[in-house]
Amino acid sequence: MSDQPAPRIVPFDPRYADAFRRLNEAWITRFFTLEDADRAILGDPVGKVIAPGGEILLAVEGAEAVGCCALKPIEGGYELSKMAVAESHQGRGLGRAMLNAAIDWARAKGAGRLYLESGQSLTPALSLYRSLGFVDLPPRPSPFARADVWMELKL
Repeated sequence: MSDQPAPRIVPFDPRYADAFRRLNEAWITRFFTLEDADRAILGDPVGKVIAPGGEILLAVEGAEAVGCCALKPIEGGYELSKMAVAESHQGRGLGRAMLNAAIDWARAKGAGRLYLESGQSLTPALSLYRSLGFVDLPPRPSPFARADVWMELKL
């Protein structure tokens, strides 16, 4: 166990753009294939997430980003996407802390819902989402070949 304080969750700062890309590329390429839709967001987080009115939250320990999630504006709320926790920091409740921060952020913005797309093989993530009240939705078109779970949380 480290003497390091628990990671703090902070809003996006451009100095974390590379960490946002690396954290997401690590989990995506571990389980799936990096897709064009991934490359678009990871290559331009400010243009694709921040500028349209979204946010990227980062879990930062010391000066290092060890987790992240993006909130992209959609009709009626935000899409939760690109949620990642460094493998070295998994199992410590960081995903739950980030998801709670994302929910709080969306509520503070007056959002009516959070939407997400995921994959059946990501059992720990799906369990986390369901434990916080996300419910399954019927299938719908997705820019991601790996998406086979669609969920929503009414805020």
